[in-house]
Amino acid sequence: MGSKFHAFMFPWFAFGHITPYLHLANKLAEKGHRVTFLLPKKAQKHLEHLNHFPQNIAFHPLTIPHVNGLPPSAETTSDIPISLDKFLSEAMDLTRGQVEAAVQTLRPNLIFFDFAHWVTELAKDYMIKSVCYIILSATTIAHTLVPGGELGLPPPGYPSTKVMYRDNDAHALATLSIYYKRVYHQITTGLKSCDIISIRTCKEIEGKFCDYIASQYNRKVLLTGPVLPELEKGEPLEEQWIHFLNGFGPGSVVFFALGSQIILEKDQFQELCLGFELLGLPFLVAVKPPKGASTIQEALPEGFEERVKGRGVVWGGWVQQPLVLSHPSVGCFVNHCGFGSMWESLMSDCQIVLIPFLGDQVLNTRLMTEELKVSVEVVREKTGWFSKESLSDAVRSVMDKDSKHGKLVRRNKAKLKDILVSPGLFTSYEDKFVEALQEYLV
Repeated sequence: MGSKFHAFMFPWFAFGHITPYLHLANKLAEKGHRVTFLLPKKAQKHLEHLNHFPQNIAFHPLTIPHVNGLPPSAETTSDIPISLDKFLSEAMDLTRGQVEAAVQTLRPNLIFFDFAHWVTELAKDYMIKSVCYIILSATTIAHTLVPGGELGLPPPGYPSTKVMYRDNDAHALATLSIYYKRVYHQITTGLKSCDIISIRTCKEIEGKFCDYIASQYNRKVLLTGPVLPELEKGEPLEEQWIHFLNGFGPGSVVFFALGSQIILEKDQFQELCLGFELLGLPFLVAVKPPKGASTIQEALPEGFEERVKGRGVVWGGWVQQPLVLSHPSVGCFVNHCGFGSMWESLMSDCQIVLIPFLGDQVLNTRLMTEELKVSVEVVREKTGWFSKESLSDAVRSVMDKDSKHGKLVRRNKAKLKDILVSPGLFTSYEDKFVEALQEYLV
């Protein structure tokens, strides 16, 4: 079994990073290991319900230091637009003293981190092992975050001719360029100087990209598997969605969600709504109100609600995504292909249609669509925008039982899902990961 250890976790101050770290903390705690989770004060209350082993996982709240340019109450990326991320990054670096004080007092055996590359120096000073735990896809790291990498271009020896950027991805590269230098420095420095490299993925999906990363950093790469949370035991889907979805036949509803960071321009939001109207199928769209609108209702195309009444809902709030996806009426999941949504879509019975917005989402989409051939991507115009026609065409291609391409995608998706749900696959990744950590600590 190996001896029990005490791990610190210090992820980037974004819920898309904190939450997967907490899922891993639960897996470690379940095996009897202790975890001290360092996070911004305000974030703690949003996460307490996800801590399934409070006797083994202790939250250690950090005070976010003042930085010029960062709004006073901002503590995570969900509080700010992407353009202000650099100030939050600066604030994270300024928590070093607090992190060191915690290390000094609590003396962990390991410290997990992703963006805070200076953790490796601190760990060496206190003779602690540092684990650079990456929750982005291996595909993204291999393409964008290896030594000598360049924005938008595959590095020498990169193992795919399909998973890369194209001319119509200028929109995603423009956003990536805002933070690329900073993140490139943080991740490559952390990966070069840590004791252990680990990635939240499995070789069945990203094997050759993991091997490439290992060769570029000349290090062994430990994989944890996707570390998916259990569906909350006994947590039912909200009554309004049960009532809505129960009104349609099996596999007939299209569900659309974009994650917490993407806010559409108003005209793009309206084009999206019109695409679902054009489709003619029942739909549930969960998306934040577009820029300049305080509610979804005020931004909808004129007459839209009346025309889709009883068939479609556009919702501006949060929905229980895993529970919606597991409802028998939902047959297609249209999403942005963030790494978390990518896994949720692979593990569901839904067909997958992808509209990536940010840099890593484009590469995840190409992995799914071009390499694994388990999904369809919405075609974008040269401007980087999509039209209502391209959205409805993409969804139709996977929902139409007679579509040749749809048949291929459905067959591949079903095959891959069978592999991923095979008994013990993910737990064997988690077990081997913990065993490897224990060996490093001997």
